[in-house]
Amino acid sequence: MRFLIVLLLIPLLITPVFAQTNSQTLPTEKGTLDVKLSYDKIIPGQQTKLNIDFINPQTKKIQEHIDYNITVSKDGKSVFGPISLTHTSIGSVKIPVPFIDEGVYTVELGIEGILFQPIPLEKVSFDVAVGESYAQPTKIPEDNNNGCLIATAAFGSELAPQVQQLRELRDNTILTTQSGTAFMTGFNQLYYSFSPTIADFEREHPIFKEAVKITLTPMLTSLSILNHVNIDSEQEMLGYGISIVLLNIGMYIGIPIFGILKIHQFKRK
Repeated sequence: MRFLIVLLLIPLLITPVFAQTNSQTLPTEKGTLDVKLSYDKIIPGQQTKLNIDFINPQTKKIQEHIDYNITVSKDGKSVFGPISLTHTSIGSVKIPVPFIDEGVYTVELGIEGILFQPIPLEKVSFDVAVGESYAQPTKIPEDNNNGCLIATAAFGSELAPQVQQLRELRDNTILTTQSGTAFMTGFNQLYYSFSPTIADFEREHPIFKEAVKITLTPMLTSLSILNHVNIDSEQEMLGYGISIVLLNIGMYIGIPIFGILKIHQFKRK
């Protein structure tokens, strides 16, 4: 029972846990490694820990034993580093960096060795915006054929039936009305702010991927209702849409709360 409750609460926990973390993944110059840079909200004048993962592009897993160096600069002037060649045995490091003021910083990493074998220097650079005035607007895919990043990572392919279901529902039902289009515009602004991070986390952690897959199943089942009704007006779209939202709130919030209360009552007795 507790396991089921935890699975049902995952959608509620995902947004606050991941929304505050910025994440970028880029390949090195020759594509030998992928490098993932992540960090929490940066406050000017305070140190911020940069989380760096070196990822094998073939296995999508952390690559152990990496020789690297790092430099953080702003307007062409170094504010941290360059540090001397450093080794990480686990393939992940956390580096505290002082971001003194607002602006756009460049984080450059150089890779010079993998598994104790020297390689020609390969670099990768990240732009880190500090301060609200320098924050870049969230890029939302404009192509309507883009699928759900979280579902695609969970089910393994854009051709998976579950992902196709979401795409067809969006294109053939929701986007055919003005209210549905307005909803998708607002939803995309929120969704694409955190979904790439969750999708990366799914690919790196198979257990989490399976948990997300199980958690998505009730939502997919409820959304399938829209495939069996005729929506010919804005009023019908709003009516069915609100009903589906309330149904999911009941499944993901109401049922866990009811279960927790029942367990609490049982323990008191």
